[in-house]
Amino acid sequence: MCLLKQIKKKLPIGIENFAKLQAEDFYYVDKTMLIKELLDNWAEVNLFTRPRRFGKTLNMSMLKAFFELNGDKNCFKGTRISREVYLCEQYMGKFPVIFISLKSISAQTYEKACDMAIQIVNGEARRFQYLLESERLTKYDKDAFKSLLLPDMKESVLCSSLRILSELLEKHHGQKVILLIDEYDVPLAKAFELGYYNSMTLLIRNLFENALKTNDSLKFAVLTGCMRISKESIFTGLNNLKVLSVADVQFDEYFGFTDSDVKNILEYYELSEHYDEIKMWYDGYRFGNVEVYCPWDVINYCDELRINNMAQPQNYWSNTSSNEAVKRFIQETDKGTVRKEIEKLIAGETIVKEIHQELTYQDMYASIENLWSVLFTTGYLTQTERKDANTFMLTIPNMEIRNIFLTQIMEYFKKTVLPTDLIINNNEFSIASLQYVELKELKALLAMKQIEAKNKNVDCTIRVLGVVNEINMDTIDLIRIVGILFDNAIQAAEAIGNGKVTCTIKQKDIFRIEIRNNYIGNIEDTSKLFEKGYTTKESGSGIGLYNFLNIIHNYDNAIYSVTLDNNEFIIRITIS
Repeated sequence: MCLLKQIKKKLPIGIENFAKLQAEDFYYVDKTMLIKELLDNWAEVNLFTRPRRFGKTLNMSMLKAFFELNGDKNCFKGTRISREVYLCEQYMGKFPVIFISLKSISAQTYEKACDMAIQIVNGEARRFQYLLESERLTKYDKDAFKSLLLPDMKESVLCSSLRILSELLEKHHGQKVILLIDEYDVPLAKAFELGYYNSMTLLIRNLFENALKTNDSLKFAVLTGCMRISKESIFTGLNNLKVLSVADVQFDEYFGFTDSDVKNILEYYELSEHYDEIKMWYDGYRFGNVEVYCPWDVINYCDELRINNMAQPQNYWSNTSSNEAVKRFIQETDKGTVRKEIEKLIAGETIVKEIHQELTYQDMYASIENLWSVLFTTGYLTQTERKDANTFMLTIPNMEIRNIFLTQIMEYFKKTVLPTDLIINNNEFSIASLQYVELKELKALLAMKQIEAKNKNVDCTIRVLGVVNEINMDTIDLIRIVGILFDNAIQAAEAIGNGKVTCTIKQKDIFRIEIRNNYIGNIEDTSKLFEKGYTTKESGSGIGLYNFLNIIHNYDNAIYSVTLDNNEFIIRITIS
């Protein structure tokens, strides 16, 4: 007897409509208990901030499907929330729901952006045209409703539109309204980028004041966005706002996939052998107390694996944005402290930073301190530990995000170094030899050290002989020891005034790296350089080479040597 292979559910790539997802039998990772937690803990206005592609819109669509009058209850058949019988009887299908998304408001001018906002309100108002036949509404009420349908709606009406619609719905149904606003901050981001930020800020502020502050017909509201825009900017006087960010424990598991979610997906599609690579590439985000994966990445990669089991992980999430925050951040590499911190992040280490979670778009790129906050809130960095209310230990979450940093470092390297120093050392060697370094973390470090040397007027040559790919040493340790050696070499060469650093890398079966620099002064005993606290500098304690030695001693396959030759300090490392 031949058993037919089970037909698997479709993966919901780009499906953000909950009712459609359920009706057409797409695979769904059940996040419906968000509804219960929201009802148990809701404030009048709830703002969820999460990075893009973490399920915000789908969750908002789910809330609409659950609360909306005369909604399809079959959408929730078999879901976790359906087991909460009393809650479902009390709340499911019992409220008029206004649902608008602002993510499509992207225009070159304020006037066009305003027109787009009007079209969104027009579209939502058309869902309630039955109000024109309502016996509970007066002629004046119906005239007010008709104003919401006009494509040439006045700006003053637009600002009051959500409050007006709420009042009319409550009057007709005898029930207060639930208001859902998805991607509230997108118009502000576009306005800032295109030069009409102040006008858009005023519009959004007036719209929200009317809808959220002076709206007696409001049951409660839920907003989503990537950024937590400061109260002073658009939430002025709104004392009923509850912000739930990536740092908060409440609702921490409802945006993104948990580890068990991913294991269930892989088991269902018979892809469990890919768990380790999916975890390495797409896990690592920490929201509150829960570690989560980026759902967009997991779904897209699983879809490819269903077709081609040998498919390699890709940067799905990063390809949905310009990654402007990382670009701006990498441009700060000229500053010594920032450069060291980037190196630590690339090497998989953590750094401690104070995070300002309330910003305006005008503030975001105004300082490096604010830029750290932007990277954290938008998902390029994540927390490993919360030290206090505003201080976090930050790290790069996974391989995909690390690749974004590495790519931007190399782009910056090409723009800042290659144009002026394309060919060096009598045309014998080219900086472009870095193309032979396939280990991305090492390539990025070498590029950063090249930039650092250039900024300090140190002649730095990097020679790569052969393709450098697999090295029999932990990547973090490799980056640390090469970084230490470069730091010492550049510092010594800079002290001369006309110094020079040369790095030669060879790989065949064995990885070899040699770094040499000229120096001034006397070094009588090179072994002392590796002692804790020893330094040749006028101030500070030298711990770099001491740390280098501690790392090297952990590897039986690694040896080093130090040579002094004609005022050149030469250190060689061999890793077999």
